[in-house]
Amino acid sequence: MRVLVAGATGVIGRQAVPVLRAAGHEVVAVSRSRDRAQQAEADGAEIVLADILNREGIAKVVRNQAPDAIVHVATAIPAEINPKKLAEDFAVTNRLRTEGTRNLLDAAEGTPVRRFVAEGLAYAYDPDGKGSATEDASLWQSPPAQFEPVLGALRELERRTAEVKGLVLRFGHLYGPGSIYAADGSFTQQVRAGKVPLVGGGTSVFSFTHSYDAATAILAAVEGHAVGALNVVDDEPAPMNVWLPVFADLLGAKKPKGAPAFLAKMAVGGWGVAFMTKLRGADNINAKRALDWTPRYRSWRDGFAGELQPAGR
Repeated sequence: MRVLVAGATGVIGRQAVPVLRAAGHEVVAVSRSRDRAQQAEADGAEIVLADILNREGIAKVVRNQAPDAIVHVATAIPAEINPKKLAEDFAVTNRLRTEGTRNLLDAAEGTPVRRFVAEGLAYAYDPDGKGSATEDASLWQSPPAQFEPVLGALRELERRTAEVKGLVLRFGHLYGPGSIYAADGSFTQQVRAGKVPLVGGGTSVFSFTHSYDAATAILAAVEGHAVGALNVVDDEPAPMNVWLPVFADLLGAKKPKGAPAFLAKMAVGGWGVAFMTKLRGADNINAKRALDWTPRYRSWRDGFAGELQPAGR
């Protein structure tokens, strides 16, 4: 199968290209930067320089490349996010999820494309629900103001994908090479410096996804027939007050201190506090069944240890 990957140089794309190639698929890696695309080229992908926000440009690419499937994992998320300016930091990513999705789908009309797979989020569920959320749970009904445009873009992406009977993979908190949780990532650096407290008791429940597991789910989605949306996360949702101390210990950093929510709000805003106190975990049972998929890293404990623990420790 010929697979066009939009966002081939991102955290997920860098893992997806070699996984798809190893399975025998031809890969067309779409990137805005040739320098960033060098690894994809080394992995055997054909490189095309294009911006999916350029409607005419991406239409020409899709017509010329004639892929059987399109994978949309294009984002423009900064290496370090300011939670008080989340809407600003995600402005381009929101456009990629709305305008970019529209451009890709419009470009696919009348071509051999028969499969469309896109990246969504598994931590946008309404926090008022109980337990880990399955895909039929409501998305956040009254989110903090900074998260509203992000959620709006996700809703539009999912609506457009559903219209063409495509599949949205709702990934959890993404970790692995190039992510904020990587050994050199911005979040990791903040934890090392003791700058990440447990706000309001650290009650947010996180479902994590290693970027390699995201890639294998993409492979299964491209080769399969599932439609709609699926949670692609590990098997162990965990409150921040459980996983953050483990994360800090792996780094040899001090145990995170507590901080009251009302004080933290002045520093990180309403979204920052909600991120640490309100998020709901996700259930992956439907993804396992529909995709015949199992994460290599079934728990963030193993994944973080592999990414962060020094050799021989």
